[in-house]
Amino acid sequence: MRSFLALLLLATTAVAELKNDIEFAKVGTVSLTLDANVPDGPGPFPTVILVHGGGFMRGDKTSYIKPLFEPLTQAGFTWFTINYRLAPTNGWPACAEDVECAIRWVKANAKTYKADPQRIALVGESAGGHLVSYVGVRGEGETRVAAVVPFYAPHDLELQVKSRNALGPSMTALFGLTELNDAAWKTLRAASPTTYLRAGLPPFLQFHGTTDAQVPYEQSVKFQERTKALGNACELITIPEGAHGMGAWDKAHPEYKTQLVDWLRRTLK
Repeated sequence: MRSFLALLLLATTAVAELKNDIEFAKVGTVSLTLDANVPDGPGPFPTVILVHGGGFMRGDKTSYIKPLFEPLTQAGFTWFTINYRLAPTNGWPACAEDVECAIRWVKANAKTYKADPQRIALVGESAGGHLVSYVGVRGEGETRVAAVVPFYAPHDLELQVKSRNALGPSMTALFGLTELNDAAWKTLRAASPTTYLRAGLPPFLQFHGTTDAQVPYEQSVKFQERTKALGNACELITIPEGAHGMGAWDKAHPEYKTQLVDWLRRTLK
């Protein structure tokens, strides 16, 4: 009986190899690294690049975004989770440039990691959600991707600051802003994904909780409305009473992982 159960478990568990701390770029003396999950089999496999959150100042490739590792592995995706330069040591647009660099690196090294360069999705949460949307709406040529999935992302930094009536430590660290004036609003507008919305974008899937105290749920509603008005596909999965951070959803709303995988499979088919 035990042997049968062991065989059944092996038959239903995806086999993959996790490769850690691979350098994908070097900026000055800063080494940017990623971890790569490579499924067993010939490939190429649909591919996901994961971008962590942390207010642009904290976190790394194994924090915040980690709840998505297992479901993506079990679904048979090649996935990469990346580090990027953090504020205040590195100001805008260093973090966005690092995400773009990661896309180019994944495409250039696709065969090595059994990735499909035509089927790459960007997935990010919080600050990482902002970054994947910013890069996703601006992407052309080597930096264009097939799909974008932001979790509770501040897409409109003007709206984000107005909702708090203050810059907050993240905006100060990232942009070096100390007061709200015309120059500050211009800077925030230029760094907002909503500023670059246009027709012909890759499909988007958003996740957002209705009780998010850090990034208002309204951000995702407005982003969906504006994106769809331009003729693009943009879905929004609402997490009732969901707070900021997917880790807090696991007990009440674990279905978000299945919803993500199902959407990626349909979109990257």
